[in-house]
Amino acid sequence: MSHIIRSSLWLTFFAAILAAWWVMYMMSVDMDLDWIGRPGPMGEAMRQMDPRMPMYMPMANFGPLFAMWAIMMAAMMLPTMVPTLRAYEDLMVSANGTRAGWAGVLLGYFIVWVAFAALIAGVQLALLFGGWIDMLGIATNVWLSVILLIAVGLFQFTKAKEVCHGVCHSPTTYFLTRWRTGFSGGLRMGLGLGAFCVGCCWGFMALGFVGGVMSLLWMGAATFFMVLEKLPQIGHRVTKPLGVGLILGGIGLAVWSL
Repeated sequence: MSHIIRSSLWLTFFAAILAAWWVMYMMSVDMDLDWIGRPGPMGEAMRQMDPRMPMYMPMANFGPLFAMWAIMMAAMMLPTMVPTLRAYEDLMVSANGTRAGWAGVLLGYFIVWVAFAALIAGVQLALLFGGWIDMLGIATNVWLSVILLIAVGLFQFTKAKEVCHGVCHSPTTYFLTRWRTGFSGGLRMGLGLGAFCVGCCWGFMALGFVGGVMSLLWMGAATFFMVLEKLPQIGHRVTKPLGVGLILGGIGLAVWSL
């Protein structure tokens, strides 16, 4: 029976990831974007729209933007949870864990990322009405892209990144030092893990404004690198090289724009 419950939970987990990616793909199609975020004729027309026009535009309203970012969080961040959920499973017998606790960890983690979705949706609206990005979330000023690339690259070398990445990279240590039983205990641990994960990965989300938040290429690349950072064997080896790459990318874009 426990094997059936375990299989059902994992199947539901991966089905949710696939569903989120499918929704994001359909949204990009509706906006007339290709997989790297380039707009077609309809998408180009949308880019040119002024958010202050007296008409309803979903991408200029908080509700639709928040929903988009929440779905994006599911598509991009749930795959990075696999090592953490496996670590919890490894402790289920020795530390009196339960499937309810496992679900609580997942829910707490996702609650934090949904809260971050609300925050970044607000940031996107501020950038949109400030003229820094267009209706598709693409930077209208190359220097915003330069600043974001270099800032996120430099963050990879900070103590805050080191601490947050340490928790994300070694979730077993986090569980052993903050272990709580049952669903409520799992929820508390999931909230804590989610907070550290936001602290570790917020920069990759902010980079969506460089090439467009609806770019499937950016979403896939960001997800890939965040998963790499959390892998036990190599995660600690890729953080600083990623930072170097982002800084060089920002400098290269600045030179190219001069």
